[in-house]
Amino acid sequence: MRMIAVAVLGPLMALGLVGCGDTGARADAAVATADRLLGAVRDGDGAGACGLLAPDTADEVAKNAGRPCADAITGEDLPGPGDATRVRVDGQWAQVVIAADGDGTLFLAMFPGGWRVVAAGCRSRGERPYDCSVQGG
Repeated sequence: MRMIAVAVLGPLMALGLVGCGDTGARADAAVATADRLLGAVRDGDGAGACGLLAPDTADEVAKNAGRPCADAITGEDLPGPGDATRVRVDGQWAQVVIAADGDGTLFLAMFPGGWRVVAAGCRSRGERPYDCSVQGG
């Protein structure tokens, strides 16, 4: 597992700050993106899963595996899709927790085309950075 430094993002999420716009709709869209990513990985749809990743994250998945993202992502140890137990939106960032008892935290960022996953399969380590199985460089 790799660590994602959420030194800035984590405290903002902990405060529960929200940006402009319809927060409920933005949170629903973030959850839908997270769920689609986890479903695509579960179903072996590597191209679909990589299309939901932030560009740097997709590049890092490919770089770490030494093969295209679409071939590598389906081998990542991610939880299956499920009901979100917690969602926090802060401006251009979102945190979605699918499985509260493990590695079901995903971090997303807003891109021109919508939410994209910047890190997935993340496990909280208290005050330390999250441990994530998928993340950007």
